[in-house]
Formats: sequence, structure tokens, C-alpha cells
Amino acid sequence: MDETTMPDPGGGRPHATHRRPVVPVAIVAVTALLIAAVLWLPPGDGQDEVATDPSAPSADVEAAPTLPHPSEVALPDLTTAESREAGDLLAEGPVDALVVMVVFTDYQCPYCARWSHDTLPALREYVERGELRIEWRDVNVYGEDSERAARAALAAAMQGRHTEYQQALFDGGEIRSSAQLDEQALIALAEELGLDTEQFTTDLRSEQVARTITEHAAQGIELGAVTTPSFVIGGTPSVGAQPTAYFVTAVDEALEKAGP
Repeated sequence: MDETTMPDPGGGRPHATHRRPVVPVAIVAVTALLIAAVLWLPPGDGQDEVATDPSAPSADVEAAPTLPHPSEVALPDLTTAESREAGDLLAEGPVDALVVMVVFTDYQCPYCARWSHDTLPALREYVERGELRIEWRDVNVYGEDSERAARAALAAAMQGRHTEYQQALFDGGEIRSSAQLDEQALIALAEELGLDTEQFTTDLRSEQVARTITEHAAQGIELGAVTTPSFVIGGTPSVGAQPTAYFVTAVDEALEKAGP
């Protein structure tokens, strides 16, 4: 079993976060294609169009198969994406929360920034009540600047300041420019937030932090989270920065399902 080594916020020995087996990306892809096919099919089963088309051959035409409605498609159970590790520095909420939301994001994704600004505050109310745990996984699909920002966020987390640093990177629901994500700009942001910049710089450049970020990104890709933001809420996958009400409903339903 693979292990993701997480740094100890106290500077001691690293915690090992065990990565559980994930559902093959093919399952997610097939499900998505099936749903998309159903959504884009015109009304009816296609038989009327064949009967009224004068150019259609006179021979009998086999009826097109009837696909299920998207609501009837069984989505894969991705609870294996959850870490629930006490040493996970990129997590908010108790390890034993009834519901875990895994968020796959990117610091150059404008939809991620908007979602963090508009929707995340409502979800953090569940975190404060101990009902929800949020685990952050940066997939860095936009490249080196995203990967560097993810390392910076983890370096801030090692000083217990992940939330503040993340909010600063997505300030006002907007992403930062490439120049604002270079190393010096990220260090300057840490100084602005009152972090120990010497320690922050050391952690930002460390192989251990780079390895953790790389492994988290790989986990997202294995799950098929190549579009950001993507989510796993109580084991159920979801894609895109949907309205806040969508996530509130999803969490409420997951709590009801997981409750006593």
C-alpha cells in the first residue's frame, strides 16, 4: 500500500497518510459518458424519426436502446478517496465527522476561487458543528505555478495557517496572476500573514512537501478529477462549481444517510 508522508506541524517526525485503493478512472469516465448521452438525447426513443423520414430505408430498423435517466444511473462509491488521517494538515474538521468532502482544486482555476469565496463559508458552518470534514487535494492541472502555490499552501499548513493562506490566494473570489504565484511573491504573502518566513521558505522548497503535493495530484488524476473543482461528498462524485444550495443539499443528504 502506498503511503503519503505528511509533515508534522510540530516539526517532529512526519505522519504517514495511507492511500487507499481508488476506483479506476474508467468507471468514472463511463458513468459520465452515460449521463451525458442521456442528457443530450432528443425526446422520445428515436423510432418516430425513422418512420417519418422519407429517405429512411424501407427495411425494418432495430429500435434504439433506451438509456436510463441520469437520476437512475448508479454513481460509483468513492469513499476510498477519503483520508480521515489525524495528521492530514490539509483537512478541516474532525476525523470522525459523519461526512467527508474531498475537494480537488487548482490555484489557477477561476471557478475554484469563486466557489471558495461564494460557497465554502456555508460549508464551514457544518465543519464548525463537527458534522463535516473537508480534505483538500490540489491537482495542479494548470501547471508549475499551480504546483508551486500548492506547495506554499502546505508550507503554510505546517504552521497551522492553511485556511488563511488559501483564502489569500483566492482573495475576493479571484485567482492570482502568474507573477503573483512565483516564489518570492508566495514568500511575501507568508510574511504579510505573519508566518515564520524562514521556516516557510525551507518547507516550500523541501522535497518532502513536493512529494506530498505530487502524490495528492496523482490521487486526483487516478479518480478522474481532471476538471476543477471536483468533489467527493460522502463518497458521491460531483464536478463543477454548482450553486451553494446544491452543496448544502448534498451535504444534508449525506448526513441523513450517514446518521444513526
